[in-house]
Amino acid sequence: MPYQPPTHRVERSIRATTGARLVAGVDEVGRGAWAGPVTVCAAITGLRRPPEGLTDSKLLTPLKRTALAEVLTGWVTAHALGHASPQEIDQLGMTAALRLAATRALAGLPEQPDAVILDGKHDYLGAPWRVRTVIKGDQSCVSVAAASVIAKVHRDALVAELAGEHPDYGFDSNAGYPSPTHRAALEEYGPTEHHRRSWAYLDALPRWRHLRLPSHRDALADESLEDSGQLGIF
Repeated sequence: MPYQPPTHRVERSIRATTGARLVAGVDEVGRGAWAGPVTVCAAITGLRRPPEGLTDSKLLTPLKRTALAEVLTGWVTAHALGHASPQEIDQLGMTAALRLAATRALAGLPEQPDAVILDGKHDYLGAPWRVRTVIKGDQSCVSVAAASVIAKVHRDALVAELAGEHPDYGFDSNAGYPSPTHRAALEEYGPTEHHRRSWAYLDALPRWRHLRLPSHRDALADESLEDSGQLGIF
């Protein structure tokens, strides 16, 4: 398909139907990584024409993404980033960790938006925010696309810095996601303090399986079983 630049159609619609003055686009990166934080960017844009080539960060080469992020940080009206650490992801579960990171990003804006556009179909933010979810919003909405690029470049750089401390894991090239180098290092050295230790990848590492923490989903299931008496607890 030919490149279709994002537009302000959704932003304009929200303003027209709700009276919102400031609309922030919000996108996350790092949800599927094994290591590093989950990062959320909130971006507020005017209705000016966006920079050339703006689209979902995943559709851009690293070089183009980095160059575009430099342009965007000066072009957007405002932006802020929020993170949830691996420990917070382990403790809270991914949905609550995303909410925490997004709340931190929105709190970092110089002025609070009247409405928020979330990429995807799931509203992980909720009240008191007025939220519009948009599937593939990182391709179709200017503010969400801008947030997507800024978040991706920032988190990639953040995780790449960990390579100096842990050079065997390939953090400078895989951003904490699964890769042959990452898998091999985990098998040899086990998880670092930057890894999400409640995730199932540890089940495939017999030497380190004992380090896996119960996932938030496991904990909820155990609570349900305990409430029903199925764990034999009286």
